[in-house]
Parts: sequence; C-alpha cells; structure tokens
Amino acid sequence: MPQLVELVLLPHEREDQNLIRQKTARQTGLRPDQISHLEILKSSLDARSRQPVFRVRVEVFGPGEIFIPEPAILEGFRPVDGKKKVIIVGAGPAGYFAALELLELGIQPIVLDRGKDVQLRRRDLRAIQQFGEVNPHSNYCFGEGGAGTYSDGKLYTRSLKRGNVHKALQLLVEHGAKSDILTEAHPHIGSNKLPAVVQNIRQTILQYGGEVHFEQCVMDLILNDGKVLGVRTQTTKPEMTPAQEWLADAVILATGHSARDIYRLLHIKGIRIEAKPFALGVRVEHPQPLIDSIQYKQNQRSDELPAASYSLVCQVGGRGVFSFCMCPGGLIVPSATAPGEIVVNGMSMSRRDSPFANSGMVTSVEPEDLAPWAKHGVFAAMELQAEVEQRLFAAGDGGQKGPALRLPDFIAGKMSKDLPGSSYIPGLYPAPIHELLPGFIYKRLREGLADFGRQMHGFLTNEANVVATESRTSSPVRIPRDPATLMHPEVEGLFPCGEGAGYAGGIISAAMDGQNVARATAMVIG
Repeated sequence: MPQLVELVLLPHEREDQNLIRQKTARQTGLRPDQISHLEILKSSLDARSRQPVFRVRVEVFGPGEIFIPEPAILEGFRPVDGKKKVIIVGAGPAGYFAALELLELGIQPIVLDRGKDVQLRRRDLRAIQQFGEVNPHSNYCFGEGGAGTYSDGKLYTRSLKRGNVHKALQLLVEHGAKSDILTEAHPHIGSNKLPAVVQNIRQTILQYGGEVHFEQCVMDLILNDGKVLGVRTQTTKPEMTPAQEWLADAVILATGHSARDIYRLLHIKGIRIEAKPFALGVRVEHPQPLIDSIQYKQNQRSDELPAASYSLVCQVGGRGVFSFCMCPGGLIVPSATAPGEIVVNGMSMSRRDSPFANSGMVTSVEPEDLAPWAKHGVFAAMELQAEVEQRLFAAGDGGQKGPALRLPDFIAGKMSKDLPGSSYIPGLYPAPIHELLPGFIYKRLREGLADFGRQMHGFLTNEANVVATESRTSSPVRIPRDPATLMHPEVEGLFPCGEGAGYAGGIISAAMDGQNVARATAMVIG
C-alpha cells in the first residue's frame, strides 16, 4: 500500500528529484531504487522562521505498487443533442464552469456575454490604461473570463466544502494551466497565461455542441406565469443589430459582481433581491524587495523563493479590516466599469516579477453602517459603492489617474507633497483621500493600517502608496435562491450563480458554484 510522507525541503532542494527520492527513501525504509513512483500531493512555503522551507506531502509507491493516473475529465465528454438547453448569462468562471458541467450532463449551454472575447478585450484594456477611456461592456471586469482573467488568476479558496476544488483545478490543467496548480497551497496562473486557458475552455464548449455569443447585453427576462422562458438581448452596437430573443429550459445568471444593470432589471421586474455586506477601502503598494525582506528576513530574496506575500487582519470598532487580493510582484490596474468612476484592482503575471507588491486594504460594510443611504432600500450598499467611486473620480482631471497618498500621510490624515514610483500605468497624483472616503471607512482603515504596521515591522514606510478606490471586493447585492434547488424562490427556472449573485468570491469558488448550479439546473429540467 502506498505510504504518505512529509518532507521539509530547503528552497534549493525543491527541484532536485534525486535528493527528494533519497529523503523519501530514508523516511519509508525503502532503498531509492525500490521506489516505483513519487506523487507530490501538496506543497506549501513556510517562512515563519529565518530559514524558509517548503513542506511537501508525497505519496510513495514501493516495489510492485502501480500508480494509475486519474483519467482526464474531458475524456467523458460527448456532443450534446440540444434537446435540453440552458442559457448562461456571463462568460466568467461561474458561467464557463457551469457550461462545462452541463455538457458533461448532456445539456446544451448557450453562453451570452456582454463583453468581448479575451483577445479583443485587450484593446479596451489598453484604452483604459493609456487613454482613460472606459468601455462599459468590455473592461477589467466585463468580458470573456470575467474579472479574474486580467486581474491575477489566483486560485486559492477557503470554500473547500462548497464543491469539488480538485475537479475545478483539473479542468484548468486540461485546458492548458500548469499541473503544479494541483499541488501548490496557493496556486496561481497569471494574467498573461489565463487568457489562453479561457480560450481553450470556449473551444471545448463549442466542440461539444454548446454556444458562446459575445457582445450580447441582457436587457430583459422573458417571463410567463412565474417561470423564466429566456432572455432578450441587445448587442453593444444596437444601431447595427436588432434586439434578439433567446429561449431555453432554464436561465443561469452568472453576471459577476459589477453588473449593476442586472440588479436593477430584477428589481424593476419585481424579482426579489437583497442588500448584502461587502468591503470597501484602498489598495496599498510597496516595493516588492521590502516585502521580501520583511517576510523572508533576508536582505535579498534568493532566486529559489517566490515573491513574498502577506495576509493581514484586525478588528477596529467591531468591524474587520483586512488585506484582500494580495498581488506579490504585481500591478495595480484601473477597473472602472463606467465613465466617471475610479476603481482599482491588482493583478500579477505568472512570474510575479514586477518590482512592486500591492494589496487591497478594506473594511467590512454592514447594514448598520448604511443608515445615510437607507433611502435607496435594497440598493443602499451599491449606492454607497458608486458614490465613493464617483467622488474619487471627480477629484481628478477626468481621466483614470489614481488619487493617492504616501502610507504614513494617509494614516496621519495629511496631504503628500509627492509620491513614490508605482506600477499603475495611468499614473498617480496626490489627493486628500482621507477626506474623500466616508469618515467611518477612513477611521477604520487608518487604525487598521497602523495595526498592520505593528504586525509587520517596516510596513509603514514612505515608499508605500495608498491608492483609491478598492471597491469591487464582492457584490453589494445578493440574488436569493432556495438552498435545496439553488433556484430563485420566486421564479421557476432562474438560477442565480457566482459572485454576482453573492455566492462566491474568486475564480475557484465561482467555478465550483457554477458546477453546483449546473447540476441543480439539470435536476430541475430533467
């Protein structure tokens, strides 16, 4: 029977297969030549001591024991006949993984996305980066692959009980991701690699009989006697193409956390939605070598170690303040989805070799915080989010330059005379973001960041920028669903899904929710 062993490896030992075999042999009592196969199950970096090490779990096969690789998931796929159809609104991870799951179940997915495919999206990303031009349908949030495609591609999730993490990761590998995402404790693909993976997923959907249509913006739901029959769309070039109706046996809403028009559509149609807590704050950027020296306790990071990251959390006045979407060796990117707003997010390439490290620093916003926005009812949190984004935009020159302060100045509540270098391509300018943020948000961030400085000696440096606004951490609205059927409790055949519905946060949790919802949809439509 195969044995499980735990190895502790120095950074330079991690890729030495002969040394790993020798260490494994000593722990199992086998000779190196008696080991027929080594299967690495998990690898994690432990940097708590002065000497960072990798802790690796290995399954060891001895004499006569045969390792049988698991079959590829795609080997079980067959073309669908189209007798049962499901419309999926949104081509992000929730939508695409729902489509793959439906194909596996023999049901035809019809994916509709308001944005463009991953290649055409690049032009609109360049327009917002270089010229401050925001395409409301194609940007860092909208388009094929969703917000995760061009904002880092981190695959770590704490939602292990919500679905089959391994299956989601395996499907990414079968579509071109590196196999090490199956074993790394904090797997990551990178925004330069993920577009190709997303394109391959689209090709699988098409190959087995599904459909994918871009630049199709859902304008209405087709309802009859409490049941959804389909959707009406308008292309993003309405002067060229008339509105179109799409009919199916069910509709999966996987529109992402920034599709405010979908929330308003549901509200107008009398379909219940709910306000939901979310988080709001800023993005803090440090020189990566500084974070390396703090975390690794070394003057210079060795080549065998990855760019260092961190995770910080504290409580201020009964509310959480925490780091979010930390991007080692990464970039800050403009993530507005409409003209007249400033939104920033972080991303990293696969090598994480930028000279900067950035992370969202946010505080939770609960219903009790929303009294000044109560007149907006179910949209109170969403209106707060939009108001802050627009206020920060109005402080600038009408473009996507980022309002910023040096970190110590932000905490002290004073203006910065100048700013250190940044990865943010549109550029930064000193702005009184301590005055422009809502008072309760600023107070919590100020105290939280001061606390983080005590947790990480060297964190509070003049070389760090605080950039506003980190506001798209999650949806401020939830679309309810029945826990048993995952269907909206008031509309037969309507299945809210993913981050936009309020049930996921990140690529893998959204992908798993897409798989779960697809299976639930199949159960209902038979």
